[in-house]
Amino acid sequence: MAGPFPPFEPHGGGGPKLSEIPLRMLVPNVITVLAICAGLSGIRLAFEGRVEIAVVMVLIAAFLDAVDGRVARMLKASSNFGAQMDSLADIVNFGVAPPLVLYAYVLDQAGALGWIAALLFAIACCLRLARFNVMLDDPNRPAWHTDYFVGVPAPAGAALVLLPVYLGFLGIAPDMTMALAASAYTVLIGFLLVSRLPVYSGKSSGSRVPREYVLPLILGLALYVLLLTSYTWLTLTVSAGCYLIFLIFSMRAYSRRAEREEQKAAEAAAKVEDKEA
Repeated sequence: MAGPFPPFEPHGGGGPKLSEIPLRMLVPNVITVLAICAGLSGIRLAFEGRVEIAVVMVLIAAFLDAVDGRVARMLKASSNFGAQMDSLADIVNFGVAPPLVLYAYVLDQAGALGWIAALLFAIACCLRLARFNVMLDDPNRPAWHTDYFVGVPAPAGAALVLLPVYLGFLGIAPDMTMALAASAYTVLIGFLLVSRLPVYSGKSSGSRVPREYVLPLILGLALYVLLLTSYTWLTLTVSAGCYLIFLIFSMRAYSRRAEREEQKAAEAAAKVEDKEA
């Protein structure tokens, strides 16, 4: 008598055998899994009191989660499975791990307010990621809008929300006053994630670098890495401050760009009317 399920086929239509999957297709997914492991390990280390290592693990998770998609495109190994897995990993590494590390370090001293701030940041990050995925499929979005993120991107938000921890490592005591200030700051960063703030992404100019800027760019990156390894917390603090200032210039650049695009659209419409006349 036949059962309710079809007979098991070890090599049937459930997908290719593991031996048939190219190695290059596995590399991005392995990077994503490593990012999840780093993020979750950061949470454990934070609650064990090893906060410095925890922050490093969270930042490593954010870095790996930010590059796995680029690695997939470089290897031509993009897949729907990898895209879904990357989206789920983003929630862990950008929305869950950073606020929990911050809570273990200082927000817990603010009691319920600290926990509410951590929860609001996690929810805001989930909403930010969901909106990003939806906007990718928007056919009516103008092409130039792809040069800007809508709201602070999740990886940047994860690095920004840990600013109170960086300051703590520089000597500011994680007391009640800092806990309350950090709670307000966490909510602020969560708001920036879900806001309509235009944040320049650099996608239009990121693929091509003028030849005369190649060597200065390499030198600048090397200098930043050296500063990051030698003066880690000070460099991260300054970087977070510079990014927050950059948001102001990004808004101004977006406004000027929008005016130019509207002017171009008006001129194009006028030309079409002249031809029809």
